[in-house]
Amino acid sequence: MEIIISGTASGIGRATALLFLERGHRVTGIDIRESTINHKYYSHFLADVSKEESLPDLETDFEIVVSNAGIQGEGNLSERDIEVNLKGSIYFVEKYGFSKAIQSVLLVASASAHSGGEFPMYSASKGGLLSYTKNVAMRLAPKGATCNSISPGGVLTPLNDPVTKNQNLWNEIMAVTPLKRWATPEAIGEWIYFLTVVNKNCTGQDILIDNGEKDLNNHFIWPSLK
Repeated sequence: MEIIISGTASGIGRATALLFLERGHRVTGIDIRESTINHKYYSHFLADVSKEESLPDLETDFEIVVSNAGIQGEGNLSERDIEVNLKGSIYFVEKYGFSKAIQSVLLVASASAHSGGEFPMYSASKGGLLSYTKNVAMRLAPKGATCNSISPGGVLTPLNDPVTKNQNLWNEIMAVTPLKRWATPEAIGEWIYFLTVVNKNCTGQDILIDNGEKDLNNHFIWPSLK
């Protein structure tokens, strides 16, 4: 199968690309950074998803489109979060997600799309992806193709080094994480593979992958429960 993924230079995008390659698929990667993947079935293009005109015109009819590229800007009002995470995803999917061969589109949102628990612009940018996912799913359904999103919670990527490499902050996070662990990029890649390759019946949905943090983290305290 022909796959295109944005944000393949590191993190979830890179792990997902490697998983598809390992399983015999051809992968095209889009990133603002140079390729970190060396594989005969991998092609890499430099582009900024937030700039629609920078996305390359490709002749390939992609069967799977994974919109993963994203940032978490510094500060509460980082407009780049909206430009990259929301607008960039829309530009990317509109350009590549409606090919004649399309079978599945997947967008990477965030647990903060549900909780609002990060910077305002970041949360808003990811929340917008949930609505856009349903919009794309409705338009792809007549083609028999699916479109879903995933909302990862904590993932062990370089983006999260400020907390994962600070023992005090990490201890605080683990105290409110029911499963007492975060996902690896490879684990998220498996979710993406399942939803785009194996899944044929789930569409227009967002899958929350947050180690139980949102729905299982209640703080009910009572003497008899101590």
